[in-house]
Amino acid sequence: LALTMTLVLAGCEGLSTGSLQMPDIFDRSGSDEAVVKRQIPFPADEYARLEKTGTSAVQGRRTYRMPDGQTRVGSGETVSVAPATRYAAEAADVALSGRKIEPADPRAREYTHYAKTDDNGYFVVRGVPAGVFYVAGSVLLPEGKSRSPIIIKQIELGNGQTRDVDLSR
Repeated sequence: LALTMTLVLAGCEGLSTGSLQMPDIFDRSGSDEAVVKRQIPFPADEYARLEKTGTSAVQGRRTYRMPDGQTRVGSGETVSVAPATRYAAEAADVALSGRKIEPADPRAREYTHYAKTDDNGYFVVRGVPAGVFYVAGSVLLPEGKSRSPIIIKQIELGNGQTRDVDLSR
């Protein structure tokens, strides 16, 4: 199964950390609702203790089951892998409640890894350090007018480990 998954995912586009202007998955960009102000200031000391890159990987597939039973595949969508800090936990809690949070401090994005899903919703994020992370994304719904609720999974990675994540809801 792992070999098959690796071969299927070989066509996924992996993106590095930091320098790309990728969206903050937790901020629910494009929503017209009020923005929740962050209560936790960026904890520079906590992030300074984290590695930015490593030898681990996260792979999986992003899907969303519609109320009518149809499954939507997250094709060409961004998946983020962010360290599970108290700063990220606040954003995840707000996003999971269906609200929009103000964008993350750019310094936090330097530690976040991104990938684009392929046409079948598969993704691979490489170069992730060991640690505890939030893997997150959402799926564009029919007619492109709205997105699924955010899908967030918390995982732990060891050095050199590849972790499979079912990013579905």
